[in-house]
Amino acid sequence: METINWHDIEKAKKAAIEVLINNAHGPYLKLPRTAGWGYPEPYTRDLMFSVLGIGVSENQKLKESIRRVLETLAKNQTERGHIPSLVHDKEDRGSSDATPLFLLGVGIFRKVSGESDFLGEAVEKALTWMEYQSPSDRNLVAQQPTSDWRDEQWVTGYGLYVNTIVYSYLRLFDQNGKADMMLKEMRKFKITGGVQPRNVLEGFTIKHKAYFAFWSYKIYSSERFDLLGNSLAILSGIASSSRAKKMISWIEKECAEMRKRGELTVDLPPNFFPFIKPEDPDWLPRYEIFNKTGDYHNGGIWPFICGLYVAALVAAKRYKLAREKLMALTRIIKTSSTGNIDFGFNEWLKAQNGKPMGQDWQTWSAALYLYAAKCVEEKRTPFFDEIRNCPK
Repeated sequence: METINWHDIEKAKKAAIEVLINNAHGPYLKLPRTAGWGYPEPYTRDLMFSVLGIGVSENQKLKESIRRVLETLAKNQTERGHIPSLVHDKEDRGSSDATPLFLLGVGIFRKVSGESDFLGEAVEKALTWMEYQSPSDRNLVAQQPTSDWRDEQWVTGYGLYVNTIVYSYLRLFDQNGKADMMLKEMRKFKITGGVQPRNVLEGFTIKHKAYFAFWSYKIYSSERFDLLGNSLAILSGIASSSRAKKMISWIEKECAEMRKRGELTVDLPPNFFPFIKPEDPDWLPRYEIFNKTGDYHNGGIWPFICGLYVAALVAAKRYKLAREKLMALTRIIKTSSTGNIDFGFNEWLKAQNGKPMGQDWQTWSAALYLYAAKCVEEKRTPFFDEIRNCPK
């Protein structure tokens, strides 16, 4: 077991701030860019996730950059309340996670700024939009394939990740009655056996498994593991304390087995596993080009998600393991596509060899590193502590 090196972590935190300041003004309305060289556009979901790290950074310039983002999103909101996928382009629509992430981002920014009514009208419109995203007209929201951050992977119907975001913003906005009903639905067992019993609702709980299903809709579902959705389930308290601990033990055991098989080289979990392979029924021909086994959404190592996993470890009071994984994260954020910078904060790495495959100086990679470090340092999870500890 390695000893945590706070000197290296402080250097990495300083580098993360430099990346975020560099990215704070891009070519589109001077809004933040998504990555330092590639991705000059301000992608909504990336910037909304970055609110977590910026919110704990104590950097006023970065906080003002997020204010500009949120205010621009509100201006570009559709009449019905939908938030665009690109901050500056009101016509770039269709994302299933942009509106929930906007609500989460505003909720966190209100805590950071102390402005309890910040963007009140836009929030009400967005909440109304989300009310209409449930096919069953109940609580869980559904989505179309490739409409969330996984633009090269299918999530059909009720996706775990998007619903964890919805649950979290409901708690932040004190809509606890709705959150309680949603929690009850999410903890239901998912339907199996090929038959939909009358008046039985879908859920995410899988019998004899510690984690929640990737997605579920009527008699269909996926039991592959989604690290982002399950980390958020732990952070938000959707996963009980006992389930969280069992889930983490399972994740670490499965990762150890993947390393033995040569499917994983770094000491951090892939975003998704087991990987989808060409012989599997959920393999799609396009995956051969854009989503190969161990790549991108099909098992790539994403630093921003690993940052949330570190935070989830803190939430589960696995402090020693959280320190170890923070050090592993500190190592991988040094790697870069170019190889000529000290800290790459790359977008994603290939699972089998740890090679950085995305864009360097990625905004959410830097921001979620800051958030993970803060969680480990203070043994708490800012913003999510309130969500998780809300009486249920």
